[in-house]
Amino acid sequence: MSVTESSPAADGQPAPAADGQPNPTPAPTAPAPADAASVDVPLADAPAADVPPAPRKARRVLAAVARWTAAVVVFAGAGAGTAAWTTSLDRHEVPGLATEGDGRWEYPRLSLPALPEGSPRPFTDGNDGEVHHADARRLVLPAPAGAKVDPKADGAWVTTESFLSLYGEEDRAELRTALADSTLRHVAARAWSMPDGTRTTVHLLQFGSVAYAEAFKDEALDAGVAAAPGVLPRGVEAVVPEDYASVVDVPDTTLYAFREKKPYGPEQTRWAYLQTGDIVAVVSQVRAGEALAVPFQQTVTLQNQLLG
Repeated sequence: MSVTESSPAADGQPAPAADGQPNPTPAPTAPAPADAASVDVPLADAPAADVPPAPRKARRVLAAVARWTAAVVVFAGAGAGTAAWTTSLDRHEVPGLATEGDGRWEYPRLSLPALPEGSPRPFTDGNDGEVHHADARRLVLPAPAGAKVDPKADGAWVTTESFLSLYGEEDRAELRTALADSTLRHVAARAWSMPDGTRTTVHLLQFGSVAYAEAFKDEALDAGVAAAPGVLPRGVEAVVPEDYASVVDVPDTTLYAFREKKPYGPEQTRWAYLQTGDIVAVVSQVRAGEALAVPFQQTVTLQNQLLG
């Protein structure tokens, strides 16, 4: 029902006529029937008997329903906000934090290193050579929480012998020659051990061009062979390939992953070869009894994201 402003006639006095004389008081009209559709009775004017109060129990139920409805709306809004925040993040802004109880390690938040001024990132317009212009030492995956880091390989330049130590003596001479012939620029590495005994090494080999990087991966390491790579890590005799490429979906990168096949000795090895532009990365994890799949796949995924 609308509310209008009061007029002089509303005070009970007749309004004056145009000639200054009062108009005659109009005769009262009969009220409309009570059931007429045109009657508009304010709720406050309605007889109390016509609007019985709700029972106390019903009022309590209605209040509870209102509270729960409000809570659902709040949580739904918060969930939608979280989803929107997550999907709006760029890949380099996604944290590598662990989910409690699922076996993943707690990595620090990852970020891409700064580039020299005017240098594009790989796989972008203006970088047809797919060159990583960032300092390769800053592209090595940081160690997770609780790790004991090797001070000699903590995101530092290392010698080719550090990389070759991953392989048996019988393979090192051939790999050493391949590295010398492939315009290898430098090797960056990080190594750490975890409280459960897992030892992780990450080596980034940066070559003079994408062609040399691919040649070393395909010809020297024989990484793309379906059954097993041509060169195996030290102490490994039989392997099982892992289909991580369909899970770790990072554009413009190549990934081959393997695990040591049973029966093996007191330790198991897992390792992966990643090739992104002019860099070949080798990720290795060794653990007494069994090298666990979850932290290995997590480590490979995050390193791949940093390079891609």
